[in-house]
Amino acid sequence: MIEQSEPRWRGVNHLALVTPDMDATVRFYHGVLGMRLVATLNAGPMRHYFFEIAPGNTVAFFEVSDAEAFAKPAGIPDLERAAQFDHLSFNLPDEEALHGLRRRLKSFGCEVTGIVDHGMIHSIYFTDPAGIALEASCWITDATGREADYADDRLFADRDPVPAVRELQEHGEVASTPVTSLV
Repeated sequence: MIEQSEPRWRGVNHLALVTPDMDATVRFYHGVLGMRLVATLNAGPMRHYFFEIAPGNTVAFFEVSDAEAFAKPAGIPDLERAAQFDHLSFNLPDEEALHGLRRRLKSFGCEVTGIVDHGMIHSIYFTDPAGIALEASCWITDATGREADYADDRLFADRDPVPAVRELQEHGEVASTPVTSLV
């Protein structure tokens, strides 16, 4: 086995979840929870939006309009339905570390993709032994830890954003927020 240096982890780049309604998601995470919307893009046929939870750390959502809503009380497993989870992306400090992790994964016999250029982040994809989809990413244009510039099309690349994003671009805040209730 080839000896590799250990990765220098910097937290969670993004936790990718699924939403059937990106507009309501922006209104809740930005408007209600106060998480800054730091980037938007289209990932194939889906919108993919990122909310900052700490410098360099985000929670992200894929919009899948036909996705069944998954509601359950916190901390109580629901064994009859699949959880709303897409993948977990770990944050690395730079592209050198991303290449190093890719080499390390391969040296341990793990399948891993080549580096994927998403514009604002570069990533590799792999799985854990249980089949959980994992990603390691590094910011190329770091959207976190600074003021949001909604006119920066490197970060706000969705050319047809949901109304809440248009409100942020035009007024700096969302016009309305959703009301939620416990399940």
